[in-house]
Amino acid sequence: MKISIRRSRRAAVAVALGSVLALTATACGDDGSGGGGGDSGAEGSGKGEIVFWDNNGGVRTDIWKEIIADFEKANPAIKVEYVGIPSTDYQSKVDTAIQGGGLPDVGGVGAAMLAGFGAQNALEPLDDRLAKSSLSGKLNEDMVTSLKAAGGGDDKLYSIPTSANNGVLYYRTDLFQKAGLDEPTTWDKFYEAAQKLTDSGKNEFGYTIRGGSGSIAQALDAMYGQSGITSFWDSSGEKTTVNDPKNVAALAKYAALYKKVTPAADLNNDFTKMVAQWDSGTIGMLNHNLGSYQDHVKALGTDKFRGIPQPVGSSGKRVQVSNPVDGMGIFKSSKNKEAAWKFIEFATSHAENSKFNEAAGQVPSNNDAGKDAWISKAEPTKLAAAALTDGSTTIVQLPYYLPDWNTISKADNEPNFQKVLNGDMSAKEFLDTMAGQLNEAQAEWTERNG
Repeated sequence: MKISIRRSRRAAVAVALGSVLALTATACGDDGSGGGGGDSGAEGSGKGEIVFWDNNGGVRTDIWKEIIADFEKANPAIKVEYVGIPSTDYQSKVDTAIQGGGLPDVGGVGAAMLAGFGAQNALEPLDDRLAKSSLSGKLNEDMVTSLKAAGGGDDKLYSIPTSANNGVLYYRTDLFQKAGLDEPTTWDKFYEAAQKLTDSGKNEFGYTIRGGSGSIAQALDAMYGQSGITSFWDSSGEKTTVNDPKNVAALAKYAALYKKVTPAADLNNDFTKMVAQWDSGTIGMLNHNLGSYQDHVKALGTDKFRGIPQPVGSSGKRVQVSNPVDGMGIFKSSKNKEAAWKFIEFATSHAENSKFNEAAGQVPSNNDAGKDAWISKAEPTKLAAAALTDGSTTIVQLPYYLPDWNTISKADNEPNFQKVLNGDMSAKEFLDTMAGQLNEAQAEWTERNG
């Protein structure tokens, strides 16, 4: 396989991180020893203590502690140590532990990070366990398929799905009504509302744009949504469409919103700051996913906002990029895989999966949980689930299977997107740079798996 200079440099950085970043040592398995990525681990006794790393610590801490309490009550011979890690830090923490030891027994493993962890041989295949489990036949097949596809090409399942997310356009119904604006169901209405709801002198803005951590996925969603391009790769499967002229024009228009109809603070806002800013201020619209729905309910009630599927383009069709399915995986180094599996099996059972997703406002992976009454009452979740199944939406599948995807879509290009917002880099230069990286990563993946 061809090893690029860029890939070699990243490998060196990963090793350096292992020696530089401080990671709290955590006991793994029932023998108290932490393992690295090359440790084959053991089945263990199925009792004792296991360590669970939450990949969205803080945001989901309360509901996970509730599920852990339920699990320990049902399985008194097993204790779960919870470690909450913010989503922005999670991948680097795991990568560091793969290099230097200290991996947990079980952790959150979403589609976007699967290929990277899998390429380091850090995860336990779960197909056989699932086939023999009470979960067999109970999980959403589309979510299972999505996680298999993201695993890196060997068609094995390394993560059990917990939930699916979807992009949502939240808007303030009270502000729209006051301004006499239509619901922002099209991109034209979105731009019109963003302009009309802005009065910077009064600190009122039509929109909040994500310029900090996690900005690329949101920018791609807005870009493909406007351009109407429905595939991430061209017909050859070798060249990405991100720098198609229609996408370049769409991104340029979207990025031009910054500081004209958005707060200046948006340049550095990750999702937590962006959501908090929208909940506490007088900003008209926010693009985020289903996960922040409960935050908005707590801040605004249910009568001052709505969460609707993303706007449709000029063709009348809705195009969105895929949101990664979230899940739970067992790290290969675990010394108590049997107990770790029991925890995953319990957490994705009907009652617990329903409880988790009601709190998160997301689409459950357990088919029985997906039929529970709360979904019809959580309007954004209900509308998102319908949009994904009623034929109105085309999903552009992002290449989560590329081991370099997370690096390309985060560390490599988030600083460049800030330059685009500030006017220091053109949308074309930004997308051409990303396209070059993606095409190289795709060629390497094809060479390795073709």
